[in-house]
Amino acid sequence: MPENVIIIGSGPAAWTAAIYAARATLNPLVFEGNPNDDKNRQNGTLPLGQLALTTEVENFPSWPAGDTRQYLKTALKADDPDFPYWVSDDKPQPTHGINGPELVALMRQQAKNFNTRVESKDVVKVDLKSRPFTLTTHDGKTYQTHTLIVATGARANYLGLPSEDKFKNKGVSACAVCDGFLPRFKNQPIVVVGGGDTAVEEAGYLTKFGSKVYLLVRRDVLRASKIMAERAEQNPKIEIRWNTEVDEVLGEDKKGVTAVRVKNNKTGATEELAASGLFLAIGHTPNVGFLDGQLELNPGGYIKWTTLARTYTSVEGVFAAGDVADDYYRQAVSASGTGCMAALDAERYLGHHGLI
Repeated sequence: MPENVIIIGSGPAAWTAAIYAARATLNPLVFEGNPNDDKNRQNGTLPLGQLALTTEVENFPSWPAGDTRQYLKTALKADDPDFPYWVSDDKPQPTHGINGPELVALMRQQAKNFNTRVESKDVVKVDLKSRPFTLTTHDGKTYQTHTLIVATGARANYLGLPSEDKFKNKGVSACAVCDGFLPRFKNQPIVVVGGGDTAVEEAGYLTKFGSKVYLLVRRDVLRASKIMAERAEQNPKIEIRWNTEVDEVLGEDKKGVTAVRVKNNKTGATEELAASGLFLAIGHTPNVGFLDGQLELNPGGYIKWTTLARTYTSVEGVFAAGDVADDYYRQAVSASGTGCMAALDAERYLGHHGLI
């Protein structure tokens, strides 16, 4: 028999959708991705989503300062592969309250508590042209479903430097809103890479915390809108470095990032900029390849929501949640919100068509 709803993804949108679908007795099946796939590891698309690549989480409601270890020990299952490794040892708690892997592991456990079924598989192909929909996983198995929630997220674009990868979560970040407030950046110089509106906006945001922000632009002009460019150029705490690219991220294992070596792509001259962090603002890539063009995308390549205030897509019965469709907010809490919406939309679709 076809599933009532299949959810593809493993971040806040997917697990929130699963919680709502499970509590509505839809018996959801979640494909969280293959944890053993090297491609997933390289792309940052392993199970648990982008939150698994984040340490401190200070802006998700309900997690004020406090020692969460005892709670985590009782809320999570110690024999689950996603049980945070530091909960059961004597290392200091990494953050003041909750961090990325812990938060998403709690969401996953909550979904499982309501009997959500979880498969650690990648969906590599979908057929949305016939009903019920058919999905094929990386091991060649096929599954059918009346409704589908796509919550596969979008991966941040990085430069691809080994040193950049080494210092992720130790000063290298792709989200100023997520990480800018952290103590390591307070009253310290910071480097931002990018020349568009997002880069300029994040550079301006980071001036609230850092002593100075270097904005590295690989061309001799900003791609940002005129008003945003003017703001950056007039901000006394922002220093724009034209025709400049990152050559190497420098730092120490314990301290994290301490400097960024940059290179002028016109002259070839290099320079070390003392900095506590490197923020990448060079875009995101939505994880939609497996859809093979069967859903309408917006100009940025994100799944297009076709109806205002709904998670509907261009195919009836298929819903999108989280960063795979949201190219503006890209926050854990907003992703959870759309996950809730997608589950409710799927439930109402099933009821309207007499499928439940």
